[in-house]
Amino acid sequence: QVHLVQSGGGLVQPGGSLSLSCAASGFPFSSAFMTWHRQAPGKDRELVARISPRGTTTTYKDSVKGRFTISRDDAKNMVYLQMNSLKSEDTAVYYCNVGIYWGQGTQITVSS
Repeated sequence: QVHLVQSGGGLVQPGGSLSLSCAASGFPFSSAFMTWHRQAPGKDRELVARISPRGTTTTYKDSVKGRFTISRDDAKNMVYLQMNSLKSEDTAVYYCNVGIYWGQGTQITVSS
């Protein structure tokens, strides 16, 4: 059974930093593409970042390039999202994802 358990997040002022973690189990993590998505109120869920197996390739939504970093630790079955220089428009619920499976979601609020 696949489990994705998220931690981290919260409230931060504009320009601040936050990080998210996702603990994965129940599937061959090291061979899986992992992604982070987000959904703001009234908007569709959107892909934020993606990382390939072994972390050889990462891709990002244009608006977060240079500010967000996705990474993984295959020894721990963990995927991370480091978010720097946060903006109010980054406010959303963030989700860890693999295939059809989703984490529980974590609220990120960027506000002064």
